[in-house]
Amino acid sequence: MEQKTSLLGMTIAELRTVAAEVGLPAYAASQMADWLYKKRVSEVAEMTNIALRKREVLAAGYTVGAREPAEAARSKDGTVKYLFEAAAGRFVEAVYIPAEERDTLCVSSQVGCRMACHFCMTGRQGLGANLTAGEIMNQILRLPEATQLTNLVFMGMGEPLDNVDEVLKALEILTSSYGVGWSPRRITVSTVGVAAPLRRFLAESECHLAVSLHSPFAEERARLMPAERACPVEEVVALLKEYDFAHRRRVSFEYILFDGVNDTMRHVKALAALLRGLPCRVNLIRFHAIPGVALRSCSAEKMIWFRDALNARGVVCTIRTSRGEDIQAACGMLSTKRLLEKRH
Repeated sequence: MEQKTSLLGMTIAELRTVAAEVGLPAYAASQMADWLYKKRVSEVAEMTNIALRKREVLAAGYTVGAREPAEAARSKDGTVKYLFEAAAGRFVEAVYIPAEERDTLCVSSQVGCRMACHFCMTGRQGLGANLTAGEIMNQILRLPEATQLTNLVFMGMGEPLDNVDEVLKALEILTSSYGVGWSPRRITVSTVGVAAPLRRFLAESECHLAVSLHSPFAEERARLMPAERACPVEEVVALLKEYDFAHRRRVSFEYILFDGVNDTMRHVKALAALLRGLPCRVNLIRFHAIPGVALRSCSAEKMIWFRDALNARGVVCTIRTSRGEDIQAACGMLSTKRLLEKRH
C-alpha cells in the first residue's frame, strides 16, 4: 500500500504545489493552511470549504499527518511530559510547563542527538533521525493544552540547528499569518553553536536564541560538551558580536551549574570577560541527575552566589526554576526508558 504524504508541516508554497497537483485553484492552499494550522483538523475530510470531489482526490494521496501523544507523565508541580511516536518505534518528548504568567512548551527537533553532551540522556541515544517540520508542528498542535500556550522553546531532544532546514520551515509556519501567526518573540531556539546553520538562523528568523555554554574554558567545556571542539564557544560569541540584537531578538546563554566543576569565582570572571560587549543574559540551571553520571547539582545557596557575582560584573543573570524532576523531565530520560523497554 502506497504511503500517503503528510500535509502537516508544509509551507504555503508547498501547499500551492499540492493544490495544483490535485486540480485545485491556487487559493485552496490558503484554505488548507487555515484547516491545518488554525482549525487544526485531523482529517482531509474535515476541510469542508473544499469541494467534496476534490477532497476525495486530495485524500487519495495526502493525509493531515496528525498524531496524538502516545503517553503522558504528570508532575506534582503541573509539568507534563508527553511522548510522541516517531520513526522506527522511537519516541520524542515535548514538555508542557505551566506558570502564573506563561505556559511554555519545550519541543524536540530530532530523534536522539549526535552532540553527546556528558550530562544529557538524549545524547546517549545517538542520532536516530531528524524530525520533519510536520513532526515538530505535531508536538505543538496536538498538545492537549495547545490553546493555552504562550511560549515555545526548542530545547527538547536534539540539536535544532543540526536539523536547520526543517526547524526553519517550522518557524516559518509558526510565525506566518497563513500559519499559527505567533510573534517570533514568543519562540526561543537553543543551540550548542553550530556556526553555518547559526548564521542561517540569524539571517532567516527573528526568534530568540539560547546558546548552551556551561563553561567559559574550552577544555572544560569540551569534557562536558564534545561539540566544543567543532563549535568553540569563543568563536560562537565572536560570531554573535557581529550582529546588532538591540531590537530584533534576545540572546541568552544556558549554564548548568555542576558542583565543584564550573561554579567558582574563576568561572565568574572568565564568563564576564567572554560576554563583555554582547547584549545578553545568562540563565543558571540546576542539574537533573541522570544514571551513570557522577556530576552533581550545586546547592541553592551556591547558585544564588554565582548569580549575584555575575550581576555584580555587569552580566544579567537569572536562575531558572527547576520543574518536573519527579516525572523524569530532564531531556531524554523518559524516551530513553521507553526505548530500552522496547528493546527488551
